Amino acid sequence: MPEEMNVEFSHKLSEQEDEEERQEKRKARWEVLVEIVEVAVLAIVAIATAWSGYQAARWDGQQSLLYGHATADRFQANAASTYGGQELSADSSMFTAYLQARSAGDSKLEMLYIRRFTADYRVAFLAWLKTDPFTNPAAPPGPGYMPQYRNPSLESADRLNALAAATFDQGTAARDTAERYVRDTVLFASVLFLVAIAQRFKVRSVRVATTTIAFGLAAYTTFAVATLPRI
Repeated sequence: MPEEMNVEFSHKLSEQEDEEERQEKRKARWEVLVEIVEVAVLAIVAIATAWSGYQAARWDGQQSLLYGHATADRFQANAASTYGGQELSADSSMFTAYLQARSAGDSKLEMLYIRRFTADYRVAFLAWLKTDPFTNPAAPPGPGYMPQYRNPSLESADRLNALAAATFDQGTAARDTAERYVRDTVLFASVLFLVAIAQRFKVRSVRVATTTIAFGLAAYTTFAVATLPRI
């Protein structure tokens, strides 16, 4: 009888040892699998972090470039506006002198002032004369009010100002994009930190929880980066 009990005890002990060995093997396989996944995530996120930082730098440079173009366009617009204003002022002064010469009956001086008008102002002046302005009270007060009047410099200034505004808005958008890439770079770095911390935990539940949080953050950040423009 004692021998049978010893045999049964030995058998149970052997089964227990086999079960513990199987559990150790499963634990070892689980750890290996988790480590492989963590290493893969670390590698992918490290590359994503570098790429996101690169994009942030590129967009920051794009912002500076666009702001520079906008500033240059503003300078050109100011120059064109100043020149156009000087042309209009000179034409207006000669128009006033023309009215004075006409009032004095000096036709020769009238023609002199007309020849000194700029080409665009002269076109508007001739159109203004056709409205019979000296007898027609409904006539425009001067050539500058005629639809035929054009000032290329002032029109160029308007175009340049519009272009500068649009370019400045593009620069602002580039700055916002750069800031989003910087944010995503920080988030990717947080993923690296979480995965590295998770590797230090020996408790499976804590390690799984930390790794899950890291995976979720990595997925969110990857989606955010994928929706951003790239250069």
